[in-house]
Amino acid sequence: MNPLLENFNTPFETAPFHLIKNEHFLPAIQSGIQLAKEEINTIKEIAQPDFHNTIVALERSGERLSRAAALFFNLNAAETNDEIQRLAKEISPLLSAHSNDVLLDEVLFAQVKKVYDQKEGLDLNTEEKTLLDKTYKSFIRNGALLDENGKKRLREIDQQLSRLGLQFGENVLNETNKYELVISEKSDLEGLPEGLIEAASQAAEEKGKQGKWVFTLAFPSYIPFMTYAKNRALRKKLFIAYNTKACKGDDLDNQEIIKEILKLKDARARLLGFKDFATFVLEERMASDGEQVLSFLEDLLEKARPKAEKEMAELTAFARKRDQLDKLQKWDIAYYAEKLKMEKYEVDDELLKPYFELNSTIEGVFTTAKKLYGLSFEANSSIPVYHPDVKAYEVKNEAGKHLAVLYADFFPRPGKRNGAWMTIYRGQKKTTEREQRPHVSIVCNFTKPTKTKPSLLTFNEVTTLFHEFGHALHGMLADGTFESLSGTNVYWDFVELPSQIFENWCYEKDCLDLFARHYQSGEPIPEALIERIKKAANFHQGYQTVRQISLGLLDMAYHTTDPDEIEDLFAFEKKAMQATELLDPVPGTLMSASFSHIFQGGYAAGYYSYKWAEVLDADAFELFLERGIFDGQTAASFRDNILAMGGKEHPEVLYEKFRGRAPKPDALIKRAGLLV
Repeated sequence: MNPLLENFNTPFETAPFHLIKNEHFLPAIQSGIQLAKEEINTIKEIAQPDFHNTIVALERSGERLSRAAALFFNLNAAETNDEIQRLAKEISPLLSAHSNDVLLDEVLFAQVKKVYDQKEGLDLNTEEKTLLDKTYKSFIRNGALLDENGKKRLREIDQQLSRLGLQFGENVLNETNKYELVISEKSDLEGLPEGLIEAASQAAEEKGKQGKWVFTLAFPSYIPFMTYAKNRALRKKLFIAYNTKACKGDDLDNQEIIKEILKLKDARARLLGFKDFATFVLEERMASDGEQVLSFLEDLLEKARPKAEKEMAELTAFARKRDQLDKLQKWDIAYYAEKLKMEKYEVDDELLKPYFELNSTIEGVFTTAKKLYGLSFEANSSIPVYHPDVKAYEVKNEAGKHLAVLYADFFPRPGKRNGAWMTIYRGQKKTTEREQRPHVSIVCNFTKPTKTKPSLLTFNEVTTLFHEFGHALHGMLADGTFESLSGTNVYWDFVELPSQIFENWCYEKDCLDLFARHYQSGEPIPEALIERIKKAANFHQGYQTVRQISLGLLDMAYHTTDPDEIEDLFAFEKKAMQATELLDPVPGTLMSASFSHIFQGGYAAGYYSYKWAEVLDADAFELFLERGIFDGQTAASFRDNILAMGGKEHPEVLYEKFRGRAPKPDALIKRAGLLV
């Protein structure tokens, strides 16, 4: 029996992870494709197509397929293995071909067009109009108007892109897992926090290297090592290992894959009548074209660069005075920045970590959501999970009604990619028979508990947890009719607003008082420390802003340049980031080779959206600051106009309904300390 082909007989119809085996996926995907084709054929045979029998029927088709595919690809990111990666190479082309079969089907498109052509005479509400527009556009943007040769070429491109994206991600994961910095001398650990040393000793024991310490390229190991290790040569060694991932000319090298991806994306865009891939992408964004994006990034750079230069000059002088350092290098920034922050604000991660024990911080996130939106979270061990580290919660609303299932997955492991993300196993939608509530997951890579210490978070990890939980709120509070317009299914440069605004609560005393307690004494975080956190919030904001802009500019350069002109990636990256460089580039490093956001994720020609959404989040949070960070009316307005609405209406309309006006950049410039 294949559980993926059955109804899920589990609490809230959650995925029966305990029953699912790798061999179940391919048959389930194949069966789902067959079932979806039968549903499509029914729509094609309708004599009088209308909104419900065609557009809604198309929206509802392929549910079994979507369920199996969501499960498979979420596991491929969070709990993969050789077999899943091998299956991905077989499954991805199948899904790509099926998607092409649907969107290039002339008869189906003719049915959709008949409905679209009479849209002015249809009595549709706003959400229905959006679905009709989105459905029609998705056919156009995926080749419905191409001739047979064009359609054939588009199919080939999509097949190749799905394969190359997977290969890119696999190479990055394998490079991350492969590298170990093994330390034998205790003196080389100088400066490192006790908890990190213990974790490195534990990692060495697990790898059969007793009496040594193992550091890796996983975030909870790499970032604190770069921040605290006094041994500069070892910092350099780890920095170079991290920044030369997948560009060493071996079988895990991503350079040719990147060039091929860029050529294919450009060819796809031109085939559809766009001048480049960025123009194709930005047709469906708040920033409507490349010029607007570049103008936005360059304007922000003009404001941020002077502050960033001052910060680097100050850091250089500090390192020279402290350690007679002749020249600051990139592997020195985190180390000296942490020391300078401590000197200026008497606050650093080691001072703060005892107040942010993981379980208490999770409770703090839950309490913040309860105070804002009336949500409650109950751990439920009867909900199956895909790894023992994962915890499942039932989420209820103010009235005690079931709202969502939340999976929380917080620790690194070999089968899990680096970073942090939110994902959905099942979306929200309404039919005449019932409402389907969402199953949402947040995945992070925090330090695991050791034999003597619980998992203690850096302040940056606290903001990461709040960020991903903001995305989760967008998914859990979804209140739409159609799944493709529900929750996080919004314009890409709007999707970061719910996540980034939620980070703001981390800096507020009324929020920190809810959960920040010393893990040993239970003492609340001192008010003086909260003040220092707030003062330090702008520390190196110029540098951080310029860094984000540099990635946005690199992304735009890749997707607006003729790919035939991109021969040497090292030279191309250097030129694209030149205007944002604050220190000398390090020869041999290539950020692009592991830039998974744009070459494997969905951020191609969209990385700017992190900064774009910061304008929105700073402006939106100003209203909470004016009225009180837990003001019920403001929270209800944000929930009803932003979080619950998903993609029912254009984001500009939704934002103005919440804020009463269009967003202004003033709040971001003020918050980041970029005012001249």
